[in-house]
Amino acid sequence: MEQARIDDLIAMYPVLNTLPPPQLQADLAQLPSIDVPARTVLFREDQACQGFPFVLHGQVRVARGSSTGKELELYRVTAGDICVVSAGCLFGSVSMTAHGVSTEPTRLCMVDRDTLLRWTDSPDVRMFVFGTLADRMAELMELVEAVAFQRLDQRLARTLLGHGSSIRATHQELADELGTAREMVSRLLKRFEQQGIVELHREQLEIRDPRALRELCS
Repeated sequence: MEQARIDDLIAMYPVLNTLPPPQLQADLAQLPSIDVPARTVLFREDQACQGFPFVLHGQVRVARGSSTGKELELYRVTAGDICVVSAGCLFGSVSMTAHGVSTEPTRLCMVDRDTLLRWTDSPDVRMFVFGTLADRMAELMELVEAVAFQRLDQRLARTLLGHGSSIRATHQELADELGTAREMVSRLLKRFEQQGIVELHREQLEIRDPRALRELCS
């Protein structure tokens, strides 16, 4: 990997500075980095893990698909973050349990299992990896709770509040994020519009009454 990308990686993951410099430089020189455009499939369910992705810039959307074509977004990986699904696959020697797609032009450094295990011999790197995994698992538990116990209109309201006052997304994209059918999302958005909560446009919507959405969430 070229020096400029090594510098970017260390800037995004400063904990790597705790590794012995000769070891780190030797490892990074051998690691591949890749640049992908938006909407590139980086891994799929049931595939073998190709490495542990360290994101230099961009974003990867990780989702779980079903045999009916529906999918549920699990989380997104941005620069400085790590991927739980890749960690489980790499450490557990199992197939990928979800798929990952870049949402924008993205640059990644792919770290192999042996290198990552060697890095985690460092207490600082180990605590960073395990701490980030614990945070991500807590987020996934919140997602499970929302899917299992919250009504779809509450989940949609929470999703809309998380995207700002002007949202550029299709009904299908919102449905994918919620793990439900597009028709259900379209029906709920139409009801929200009739109530004066949102204003719908082509592949975009404006939130007119965020207070009503917050009340629905509660």
